[in-house]
Amino acid sequence: MTKTVVLIHGAWQVPASWDRFKSRFEAAGYTVIAPTWPLMDRPVEELNRNPDPKFGALSVGAIADHYEAIIRALPEKPLILGHSFGGLIAQILLDRGLGTAGVALDPAPIGGLIPGPVPLMAALPVVLRWNGWNKPFVLTRAAFDKGFANTAPAPQREAEYGQYVVPSPGRIFYQAALNIGTWVSPKKRTQPLLIVVGEKDRTVTPNLARQAYNRQKGSKARTDFHEFAGRSHYLANEPGWEEVADYAIEWAGRNA
Repeated sequence: MTKTVVLIHGAWQVPASWDRFKSRFEAAGYTVIAPTWPLMDRPVEELNRNPDPKFGALSVGAIADHYEAIIRALPEKPLILGHSFGGLIAQILLDRGLGTAGVALDPAPIGGLIPGPVPLMAALPVVLRWNGWNKPFVLTRAAFDKGFANTAPAPQREAEYGQYVVPSPGRIFYQAALNIGTWVSPKKRTQPLLIVVGEKDRTVTPNLARQAYNRQKGSKARTDFHEFAGRSHYLANEPGWEEVADYAIEWAGRNA
């Protein structure tokens, strides 16, 4: 069983958004690594004020390649745990034969899924911009409150929007919408996979996460699904996050 975990954050987030999960896994005896995406290794204030000129065009493939290099340099194969677009990246990395197992929290869609009206409406402000393919996209405080952390307490949303929220590459949203560079081959996967979603998620709905689960069941490897009642897309941080982390830790202890 592996005792190493690689945490992959999602769009609009930074590695510090994993601090709660990191401490929980460390308490369970794991070595935890939470690297940032390429072109993001700067303080939150700088990322918000002046993103790298190349950042808007950062692709899903480039992010996956970045994490693949990190994982291949580790002394043992890790559990790969990702949130949102990090959950998509985790599945791509499993598809490449990396890791002992994977956990995808509220994962952005793998290629071929049908998003449905709620995720499509959430993506429209990103993909309808002129030249949005090459430009960073900022998640507004209103959008964070309404669609990302909608079940978290207002004081927490106010504090953590400033702590954790940064621009995201516009290109990855086009890729997700157009199925470019987001396909996986479940029949190739040999590692166990757990897909988790929050019941009240307005970014990656339970229906979309279940579609991913149904697609991933094409693997001969173990594939599990769990929905947490009353949780939003922010389920790794909002009240009750401990239950989510402990579920992942327990599952990993049996399967990774």
